[in-house]
Amino acid sequence: MSEYSIINKLKDQNKINDQLLVCINNLTLEDVIAVKLELSTNLLNHRLYGIDIWNNMTSITKEAVLKFSLSVCKNKTDAARFLGITQQNFRRALKNYNIEKESNV
Repeated sequence: MSEYSIINKLKDQNKINDQLLVCINNLTLEDVIAVKLELSTNLLNHRLYGIDIWNNMTSITKEAVLKFSLSVCKNKTDAARFLGITQQNFRRALKNYNIEKESNV
Protein backbone atom coordinates (compact mmCIF):
# COMPACT_ATOMS: atom_id res chain seq x y z
CA MET A 1 0.00 0.00 0.00
CA SER A 2 2.84 2.44 0.63
CA GLU A 3 3.24 2.82 -3.14
CA TYR A 4 -0.44 3.69 -3.72
CA SER A 5 -0.85 7.17 -5.14
CA ILE A 6 -3.97 8.67 -6.64
CA ILE A 7 -1.81 10.86 -8.86
CA ASN A 8 0.27 7.94 -10.15
CA LYS A 9 -2.85 5.86 -10.73
CA LEU A 10 -4.48 8.63 -12.78
CA LYS A 11 -1.25 9.24 -14.70
CA ASP A 12 -1.02 5.53 -15.53
CA GLN A 13 -4.58 5.71 -16.84
CA ASN A 14 -3.64 8.77 -18.92
CA LYS A 15 -6.31 10.81 -17.17
CA ILE A 16 -3.91 13.51 -15.92
CA ASN A 17 -0.46 14.84 -16.72
CA ASP A 18 2.07 17.15 -15.06
CA GLN A 19 0.67 20.23 -16.80
CA LEU A 20 -2.82 19.55 -15.42
CA LEU A 21 -1.37 18.99 -11.94
CA VAL A 22 0.25 22.42 -12.05
CA CYS A 23 -3.10 23.96 -12.99
CA ILE A 24 -4.95 22.07 -10.27
CA ASN A 25 -2.33 23.09 -7.72
CA ASN A 26 -3.16 26.74 -8.41
CA LEU A 27 -6.84 26.20 -7.51
CA THR A 28 -8.49 25.90 -4.12
CA LEU A 29 -10.23 22.68 -3.23
CA GLU A 30 -13.54 24.52 -3.48
CA ASP A 31 -12.63 25.65 -7.01
CA VAL A 32 -11.77 22.10 -8.06
CA ILE A 33 -15.07 20.77 -6.73
CA ALA A 34 -17.04 23.58 -8.39
CA VAL A 35 -15.27 23.01 -11.72
CA LYS A 36 -15.92 19.26 -11.56
CA LEU A 37 -19.60 19.84 -10.81
CA GLU A 38 -19.89 22.34 -13.64
CA LEU A 39 -18.21 19.97 -16.10
CA SER A 40 -20.38 17.09 -14.92
CA THR A 41 -23.55 19.03 -15.59
CA ASN A 42 -22.68 20.79 -18.86
CA LEU A 43 -24.63 18.31 -20.98
CA LEU A 44 -27.61 18.50 -18.62
CA ASN A 45 -28.13 22.27 -18.72
CA HIS A 46 -26.28 22.55 -15.39
CA ARG A 47 -28.70 20.31 -13.54
CA LEU A 48 -28.04 17.26 -11.39
CA TYR A 49 -31.27 15.45 -12.10
CA GLY A 50 -32.09 12.99 -9.35
CA ILE A 51 -28.85 13.59 -7.44
CA ASP A 52 -29.30 15.14 -4.02
CA ILE A 53 -25.87 16.76 -4.05
CA TRP A 54 -26.34 18.82 -0.89
CA ASN A 55 -27.25 15.88 1.32
CA ASN A 56 -24.57 13.65 -0.23
CA MET A 57 -21.67 16.08 0.24
CA THR A 58 -20.61 14.41 3.47
CA SER A 59 -20.20 11.06 1.73
CA ILE A 60 -18.42 12.59 -1.25
CA THR A 61 -16.01 14.45 1.00
CA LYS A 62 -15.35 11.47 3.26
CA GLU A 63 -14.58 9.24 0.28
CA ALA A 64 -12.11 11.80 -1.08
CA VAL A 65 -10.36 12.19 2.28
CA LEU A 66 -10.25 8.41 2.72
CA LYS A 67 -8.53 8.04 -0.67
CA PHE A 68 -6.14 10.83 0.27
CA SER A 69 -5.23 9.12 3.56
CA LEU A 70 -4.31 5.95 1.66
CA SER A 71 -2.17 7.98 -0.69
CA VAL A 72 -0.11 9.75 1.98
CA CYS A 73 0.20 7.08 4.68
CA LYS A 74 2.46 4.04 4.74
CA ASN A 75 -0.21 1.59 5.88
CA LYS A 76 -3.83 1.27 6.98
CA THR A 77 -2.97 1.74 10.65
CA ASP A 78 -1.28 5.07 9.89
CA ALA A 79 -4.16 6.08 7.62
CA ALA A 80 -6.70 5.42 10.37
CA ARG A 81 -4.58 7.36 12.85
CA PHE A 82 -4.21 10.19 10.31
CA LEU A 83 -8.01 10.42 10.06
CA GLY A 84 -8.47 10.15 13.81
CA ILE A 85 -10.62 7.03 13.62
CA THR A 86 -10.25 3.49 14.90
CA GLN A 87 -8.88 0.78 12.65
CA GLN A 88 -12.29 -0.90 12.78
CA ASN A 89 -14.00 2.29 11.56
CA PHE A 90 -11.32 2.67 8.91
CA ARG A 91 -11.88 -0.87 7.61
CA ARG A 92 -15.63 -0.24 7.60
CA ALA A 93 -15.15 2.97 5.62
CA LEU A 94 -12.97 1.17 3.05
CA LYS A 95 -15.70 -1.41 2.62
CA ASN A 96 -18.54 1.15 2.51
CA TYR A 97 -16.82 3.20 -0.19
CA ASN A 98 -15.53 0.12 -2.03
CA ILE A 99 -12.01 1.52 -1.85
CA GLU A 100 -10.07 -1.70 -1.22
CA LYS A 101 -10.86 -3.04 -4.69
CA GLU A 102 -10.00 0.27 -6.26
CA SER A 103 -6.69 0.93 -4.51
CA ASN A 104 -5.50 -2.67 -4.15
CA VAL A 105 -4.54 -2.03 -0.52
